[in-house]
Amino acid sequence: MVDSVVQVFLEKLLKALSEESRILSEFRDQFEKLQSELVLMQSFLKDVVRQKSKKEIVRTIMDTLRELVFEAEDILADCQLLSRDKVLFSTGWLMCIYPTKLPWQYQTGKRLKEIHEKIITIKQDIATYLGVPILNQPEPVYGCNDLSQNWSSPVYDHTQVVGLEDDKRKIKDWLFGADDGILGIGVVGMGGLGKTTVAQEVFNDREIEGRFERRMWVSVSQTFTEEEIMRSMLRNLGDASVGDDRTELLRKIHQYLLGKRYLIVMDDVWGHDFAWWNRISEGLPKGNGSSVIITSRNEEVVRKMGVREERIHRPKFLSKANSWLLFRMIAFVARGGECPQLEDIGKEIVDKCKGLPLAIKVVGGMMLYKSPRYHEWKRILDHFRDELKENDDSERGLMASLQLSYDELPPNLKSCFLCFSLFPEDCVISKEQLVYWWIGEGFVPLRSNRSTTEAGEDCFSGLTNRCLIEVVDKTYNGTISTCAIHDMVRDLVLKISDDDAFFRKDGIGCRHLGIKSDLDPKLLIANQKLRALLSTTKTGEVNKIASRTAKALCQSRYLRVLDVSKSIFETPLSGILNHICSLQHLTYLNLSNTHPLVQLPSSLDKLSNLQILDVSYCQNLKTLPSYIVTFKKLKVLDVSHCGSLECLPKGLGRLSNLEVLLGFRPARSDQLKGCRIGELINLTKLRSLVLQITRADEIGDNEVNALVNLQELQYLSMSCFDSNSDGNDLIPKVDKLFPPQQLHELCLHYYPGKISPKWLNPISLPMLSSLSISSGDIAEFHESFWGDDNIFWKIEALMLESLSDLGVEWSRLQQVMPPLRVVNEFLAKEKTQASSSFNQEVFIDVLMDLSTV
Repeated sequence: MVDSVVQVFLEKLLKALSEESRILSEFRDQFEKLQSELVLMQSFLKDVVRQKSKKEIVRTIMDTLRELVFEAEDILADCQLLSRDKVLFSTGWLMCIYPTKLPWQYQTGKRLKEIHEKIITIKQDIATYLGVPILNQPEPVYGCNDLSQNWSSPVYDHTQVVGLEDDKRKIKDWLFGADDGILGIGVVGMGGLGKTTVAQEVFNDREIEGRFERRMWVSVSQTFTEEEIMRSMLRNLGDASVGDDRTELLRKIHQYLLGKRYLIVMDDVWGHDFAWWNRISEGLPKGNGSSVIITSRNEEVVRKMGVREERIHRPKFLSKANSWLLFRMIAFVARGGECPQLEDIGKEIVDKCKGLPLAIKVVGGMMLYKSPRYHEWKRILDHFRDELKENDDSERGLMASLQLSYDELPPNLKSCFLCFSLFPEDCVISKEQLVYWWIGEGFVPLRSNRSTTEAGEDCFSGLTNRCLIEVVDKTYNGTISTCAIHDMVRDLVLKISDDDAFFRKDGIGCRHLGIKSDLDPKLLIANQKLRALLSTTKTGEVNKIASRTAKALCQSRYLRVLDVSKSIFETPLSGILNHICSLQHLTYLNLSNTHPLVQLPSSLDKLSNLQILDVSYCQNLKTLPSYIVTFKKLKVLDVSHCGSLECLPKGLGRLSNLEVLLGFRPARSDQLKGCRIGELINLTKLRSLVLQITRADEIGDNEVNALVNLQELQYLSMSCFDSNSDGNDLIPKVDKLFPPQQLHELCLHYYPGKISPKWLNPISLPMLSSLSISSGDIAEFHESFWGDDNIFWKIEALMLESLSDLGVEWSRLQQVMPPLRVVNEFLAKEKTQASSSFNQEVFIDVLMDLSTV
């Protein structure tokens, strides 16, 4: 990971040196010398990292280099902070931060010189131990063969599977043959063989959906409790089950399932004590053809859980033909799955994967980003062979493929990838949380021609396309919202994170920690290196933060990221927030869904480095302080789902770097200190906007052009929820509020008019590719919606939901939207009618690929 640490520092240093700064100019020579040495060192750091695991002395050298670069980064951050302080050399203030007898300038200059000299020594040591010549000029290493700039969005369809048709049919036949009792089915095999994929294919099958009235998917971690299993089952049934004990949980499960045919999947079961399963299974209703599918690496596990031999399925390794098919579906996706000139060497690479689907997918994802040149593919094959010299079995091949994929990641993606180490096993992770973290800590490459949030999403796509991330949930138009990682991938991530002090399970000496209810405050107090503290709760869970832990959250002065979302605090939150002002390097603060957050204290005005502020789902938050408009670096402001928040402070238009604004509610005419919608016209970098409008006086006659010139805006969500009393007056105002022409996605909720807004047409929105309309009173589309003979919609994904009054012809929609691929599905019987009507009564809230219709 040291190569990624160097890369992140160089990106920050390059940006800092380009800024005029009184403090930074004092140390420009030292920083520039440091920059030169590290740029030269980059040319052979990649080879060094590969040998680190094999040479202990190289590991020690790299650990030292990593710590030096981190220290240099902290010094740079302090210089930048002092540059912005009005009283640059206030003795009292500086002495608080630097308790030393030496003047700060002298001490800093001296330390930078020492760091520079040590890095020169390290470079020479590396050359000596590895026999690598010291270069006088930097060589391009990352990016020369990596085609990451060509893949800034997901390109591989993760729903595609290969070679599992027979497995799926076999298990479905067993399920359809179930009668009395509860049928137990086991799926057994080594990690990465596709056990979970087989179970998912069955679980999500349309025929299975139709057969079982209740379906529950439970991921069983190695450290589960019986209560956690039952709570997970109840969440599948739509019950949060907060506060219930074990007896009550089981009673609820029984009640929900009584008289129903149900299917339970217990995925990835470990351990030897199955008393928990005996208690749960005894409490389940019997009969009706209900079934349980258990996946495990250990055959003895499924036997002890009551599965008979004749109902144990053992997935086989993929055949050579299917292995090659899966690989080329990923590696050659941009070439239609074919690349004849690389077929021979590609098959050699695939052979090393031993028919394991996970290994093939990861290697295929890696090769997707490589130049289609023989010498580059031969280099990968040679590294694969080196890893497998000692042992060429299947498990070794899997771990070698995962390690190789990590080694071949661009430096910034290595840091992004290691972030998954903080999350517990089987945790479903929000893409948004990951991207904001990466931005906050500087893992996202800085590019002048790309927005920061867009670049962060590119990093996510880079890991997704390499098949290192498993997609969990998507929105109606295919945008990934949540993800997870395979347990074998997680094993690798944990090992590397521990070696590189990124994250350690014991929390000692690392720079990142997950916040959970049992977090020991001593870890926070003792560790001054921490860069990030994040809430890592599983879905439906909350953190309960004790007083001592809460007080220790602000101990690490160089903390960049603080995410305490989904937390309940034992002490008043206002007191804790007052201490956050000491974290002046903080760039990402997430207070989402914290209880109870009523207001932000005035002390937070010192967080001048803040780039991301998330206070969403804080229902008791009444106001945002006026100092928010002074956060010039702010890129993301999320105040969505804050029911008590009436408006945002006046002056919000001064936040010229804002890229994401969620939950904006314009001030009414009588709210003189609130932000009017007209101020949005100044937010020229805005990419995503979630807007709530409920009253006509929230849009002035001179403010209807507030959105039309936002040239970077790609996503707009507009809600008129709770506008019943003012609906008729609001309609003409919204009809004049034209979105910008280049908009890609539009979501319109609770629109009060009977006819859709007149700007909802293919002439006004020629680039629109995704459209979602839900709830509200729309009964028909405005005549302009249908375009004309030569102008059609470019919409590819459409969702029309809870529109009980809307009646349109399906055939007419298809006619004006030729590219349409995904839509909420009609009942099958309606699709057979030539002119079926688009009516809520025949709506199923399921996505459908129109190519199958």
